[in-house]
Amino acid sequence: MTRASPADDRVGRVFQVGDDRNLKIHVTDVGATWTSCRVAMQDGNVREAVLGHPSSAHYLSEPGYFGALIGRYANRIADGRFLLDGREFLLVRNEGRHHLHGGSKGFHSRRWDLVSLTDDEVRLRHISPDGDQGYPGELEVEVRYKVLAERALRIEFLARCDKPCPVNLTSHPYFNLDGDARSALDHYLWIAAHRYLPVNDEMIPEGNLEDVAETPFDFRVPRRIRERLHQGVQQALAGGYDHCFVLDHDRAAGPGDGCAARLWSSDRRLALHLYTDYPGLQVYSGNHLPKSVGRDGRSCAAHSGIALEAQYLPDSPNHPAWSQPSCVLRPGQRMQHFIEFRFETS
Repeated sequence: MTRASPADDRVGRVFQVGDDRNLKIHVTDVGATWTSCRVAMQDGNVREAVLGHPSSAHYLSEPGYFGALIGRYANRIADGRFLLDGREFLLVRNEGRHHLHGGSKGFHSRRWDLVSLTDDEVRLRHISPDGDQGYPGELEVEVRYKVLAERALRIEFLARCDKPCPVNLTSHPYFNLDGDARSALDHYLWIAAHRYLPVNDEMIPEGNLEDVAETPFDFRVPRRIRERLHQGVQQALAGGYDHCFVLDHDRAAGPGDGCAARLWSSDRRLALHLYTDYPGLQVYSGNHLPKSVGRDGRSCAAHSGIALEAQYLPDSPNHPAWSQPSCVLRPGQRMQHFIEFRFETS
């Protein structure tokens, strides 16, 4: 049964989609945020697969972007500026001198409008005005959360604009497939990526795409996340993993059968298969999660969740030579991307 109800703090509404026999999610109109993901296990129990906060109000004030819809541009843009069609645009700088996740008042902090609600789907819309956080043009964005058969969730992003603008929309959940919000470091991770983006000491991509072979970033075979955590200079800069992987173009023909990444719980009884048409996957090992309050009202532990954020490559407006589709949306075009999470129980 689908239910829409006010949050307990009257800050936002919470929409329930799906059912207890398969997969049930909660989404709030505060930041179009995915707040809960309850997976029915084969033994009759239910596992909460994503980290969350105690109430909708926390999603406005807590750091970490738990489950939020990120935009206009997910990840970082160096120096809060980019050139487009010969014109320089200056963005809000909310991470030192850089721009992160759409700015201090990005889409994660906005109240979204409900478009429609059914038993298996909720659609939300937001209109971002010209100049919002420094971006050009009015941008209309819609997100659709749809629960599919056999424990799957598909998130679709649609956008239109009236001026050229870089757009990079993603969802920012933290997964803990053990369902107990303790360390996720014993989860196993596989990624269909031969290359990743090194960063500098301000977490800005250096510009070169490096091969993962013989590095701690090689997840082409499943590995426990803790196995190579904190190894090497790159992870020393980030406090763990906080890097974008360049997804293989030909993964549909490989052993992954089109899958971009897989995550397994430590007991291997719950697996997550991620599919997307985005070119990159940011993997963040929850290095700074103690700054955030969890669903129980207490500070989260470091590495208690793993963020898997499908997206365009970070800072790509400043790297037009990178081999990926353009992130620039122009008038008359319709941007559409998806991320699909398929859960498998055993």
